[in-house]
Amino acid sequence: MEKEIKTALEELIPAQKFSAGNDIVFIPDFEKSFTPSFKAKVYTENEITYCEQFENPLLRYASTWAAKEAVYKAIKQVDPSALGPKKIEITRDKPVGRPTALIHREGPKFDIGLSISHDGDYAWAIAFIENIS
Repeated sequence: MEKEIKTALEELIPAQKFSAGNDIVFIPDFEKSFTPSFKAKVYTENEITYCEQFENPLLRYASTWAAKEAVYKAIKQVDPSALGPKKIEITRDKPVGRPTALIHREGPKFDIGLSISHDGDYAWAIAFIENIS
């Protein structure tokens, strides 16, 4: 009976196919919480290598964090399963190139559009996703 009810509800309620997420980081506050343990817990080796190549790596860490959060928020609107920070990896095709989000887990597949910006004391990111699974 429970299965039949769930199936009936799934047919009545269309699955959300698109969503958006965004995040803004105030860099002075981010700097206060940017500890070695936070860095190890949140960033992949590829992200650390990317950020450390710049004169001001903190700015890159903050913008990468904003991007991870934006992707997380967009995905959570269509998929409630657990998604830790290292499961979302932000890559670039070159040092100041287009950002891409990779999701390292089994489950729904997403087409993700991502934009990152920073100005003064702020880093900002927005993610648009399409559920393609």
